[in-house]
Amino acid sequence: MIRKENIRKNKRSTRMDSVLLVLKHDKAAIISLILLAVIILFALIAPFLPIDPNATDVANRLKEPSFQHLFGTDEVGRDYFARVIYGGRVSLLVGFLAMLTSLTIGVAVGTISGFCGGLVDMILMRIVDVLYSIPWMILVTVVSIFLKPGLQSIILVIGLFTWMEIARLVRAETLSLKEREFVLYAEFSGIHIFTIILRHIIPSVFPTIIVSATTSMADAIMTETSLSFLGVGIQQPMSSWGSLLQSAQGTMQNTFYMALIPGLLIIITIFGFNKLGNLLRVYVEPKVMNDEKE
Repeated sequence: MIRKENIRKNKRSTRMDSVLLVLKHDKAAIISLILLAVIILFALIAPFLPIDPNATDVANRLKEPSFQHLFGTDEVGRDYFARVIYGGRVSLLVGFLAMLTSLTIGVAVGTISGFCGGLVDMILMRIVDVLYSIPWMILVTVVSIFLKPGLQSIILVIGLFTWMEIARLVRAETLSLKEREFVLYAEFSGIHIFTIILRHIIPSVFPTIIVSATTSMADAIMTETSLSFLGVGIQQPMSSWGSLLQSAQGTMQNTFYMALIPGLLIIITIFGFNKLGNLLRVYVEPKVMNDEKE
C-alpha cells in the first residue's frame, strides 16, 4: 500500500515538473494565464461592484476614459467599464455552460459508440459525420435564427452542435480501453454496460475530457462572440463581448477603443484557455512534451 502511494506521489511530481518546465520556457503562457485569472476574477466579483451596467446618462454619452469612467461611456451614457465586466461574465458563462453541454453529449455518444460497436457505432458515427461535414458556423447561425435570441438559446445552440470532435476523441479512447483486462473482466462478470462505462471507461478517458474542455470553452466563447456580433446572440440590455463589438461599429471613427477593449479581452481569454489546455495536456500526459522535444 505504501509502495503504491509512493508511486502515485512520484507520478504527480513528474507531471508537475513537466508543467513547470513548460512554463519556464513559455513566458507567454504565464502572462496569458495570469491575465485569464484576472478576467475570471473580475467576472466573478462583478455583482459586488458599485456600478450599474444598464444605468443610462444621455448627457454624458460617448465620454472619453477618465477617473469617473475608466473605459468612458457608450452611446447612451452607460459606464463602459461595467459593460465590459458584465459582458465578460456573460461570455464566460455561455462558454462554460455550452462546454458542459457539449462535453456531456460528446462523452455519452463517444463512449456508447466505441464500447457497443457494430450497428450502434455505425449509426452514431454517421450522424457525427453528417453534422461534422456542415460548417459549424453556418449550422449554428441558421439554427439561431429560428430560436428566440437570448442567453438560454445561444447556450443550447452552441452546446448541441459542437460536440462531434469530442465524441470522436472519446470513441477512439474507448475502442482501445474496451480491450483492456479490467474491462473484459467486468463484462465477463456480467456487470451492466452502463455501469462499466461510468465506473471504468469514463474515469480512464477523463484526462482527454479535461483537455478537450478547455478547447471547447475557448471555441464556445468565440462562437458566442461571432453570433452576438451578427445580431443573433446576446440581446440588449444584456451585454457580451460580441454584442459590445457590434455596438462599437457605429462609433469606430471617434471611439475606436470601444471595439479595441472587448476585442483584446476576447483574444486574451481564448489564448489563455488554449495555453491552459496545453498545460493540462502535459500534466496528464508528460510523454507528450518528450515526444515534442524529440
